Amino acid sequence: MLIGLGNPGPKYARTRHNAGFMALDRIGEMLGLRFDREMLGAFVARGETGGHEVALVKPQTYMNLSGGPVAALARKFSIKPDGVTVLHDDIDVPLGKVKDKIGGGAGGHNGVSSVAQHLGTPDFRRIRIGVGRPPEWQDAADYVLASFEPSEEMALKAAIEESCRRALDFS
Repeated sequence: MLIGLGNPGPKYARTRHNAGFMALDRIGEMLGLRFDREMLGAFVARGETGGHEVALVKPQTYMNLSGGPVAALARKFSIKPDGVTVLHDDIDVPLGKVKDKIGGGAGGHNGVSSVAQHLGTPDFRRIRIGVGRPPEWQDAADYVLASFEPSEEMALKAAIEESCRRALDFS
């Protein structure tokens, strides 16, 4: 199960905090899948790639409440936490870079924290899409809720493509 974290609605569509949604939308395009159903508080697309069944999930709660729909869908699809991959923005990763890890702390990311709380464990895979740090004068929450600057688009696109490649690597 691939989870993209973000905030619902057009107001947030191109914000840094929605990098996870952007990546999941791109994975859907790559696999020819559409988010054509709403289940348990999330938009869901299901299909197959490389002999693996996949469920793409975009929770439609706000970021801080993402864990509820994620855990409910994991139970519905009988997916254990080690079968969950969460794609999300990360201000501690430079813009355009991607890092992934399994387990550990949430690093101050409330969406990741919510997922860990509702799954009952932090032991799931995270693909961290770098959005860079805010300027010293800007609050981190305001920064992640702001749209990407035109000058950042190439780095964002590269990070989205790399995050998709990693998410679809089931080896």
